[in-house]
Amino acid sequence: MMLNLQPVGGPARAALLAACVLALSACGTSPKDEVGEGVSNEKLYADAKEEAADGNYESSSKKLEKLEGRAAGTLLSQQAQLDLAYAYYKTGEKAQALAKLERFIRLHPTSPAIDYALYLQGVINFNDDLGLFGALSRQDLSERDQQASRDSYESFRQLTERFPNSAYAPDARLRMNYIVNSLANYEVHVARYYYRRGGYLAAANRAQYAVQEYRGTPAVEEALYLMVLSYDRLGLPVLRDDAKRVLVASYPSSRYLADGGLRSIDKPWWQLW
Repeated sequence: MMLNLQPVGGPARAALLAACVLALSACGTSPKDEVGEGVSNEKLYADAKEEAADGNYESSSKKLEKLEGRAAGTLLSQQAQLDLAYAYYKTGEKAQALAKLERFIRLHPTSPAIDYALYLQGVINFNDDLGLFGALSRQDLSERDQQASRDSYESFRQLTERFPNSAYAPDARLRMNYIVNSLANYEVHVARYYYRRGGYLAAANRAQYAVQEYRGTPAVEEALYLMVLSYDRLGLPVLRDDAKRVLVASYPSSRYLADGGLRSIDKPWWQLW
């Protein structure tokens, strides 16, 4: 029996073409290339690490998300959670990264990687915005929020107190010092803002807070100076003289003292002309 090899024509051909189109469409939408399909958990993790090493954090995230679910209840899943938090951080998904770390710390309090989780939590908040560039761009300082800095400090504090010998502790301590200085500067920025706008009581209170809470930081010098000026404008000579006495005793060579008097702060501190 011979097969008919002639081209199909007319309605039959149209029907065949339609069937082929439908079949191809179905193939195109099938999940053939699903992430992690047909590979072991170990291979999936290795692939995710390789993607991260190449800077492909979005691709790495997808693999780690798959691995976290597949390896649930294992140490590999815990490692995937930490790597996923870092990948989220690198792709700008800071809220997701912090949520992942918060969950990890809550669910795995005895994990040997808790020190790293606290460190990464601190770093993410540390890099969020410490407010220094906002001052330089003349942003309204009274509207800024330093909560990220405080959260960062708290993470580093827990790390250094609970794991003083951690490999991450030395860097955490350096960052803590920087944060304290940043927070002190912020209070002085706000005090200066209020003073220039005639809010002398608010200026004095913010400056006093900086002196009390951030002793030993460079910002205390200007905080005392602002207290002197603010109390003078408020007509409180006793408080003014007390603040000036502390300023002179603590900083005898202060840049704010000139021939026994006080330098003006009419110009912004960053203007040198």
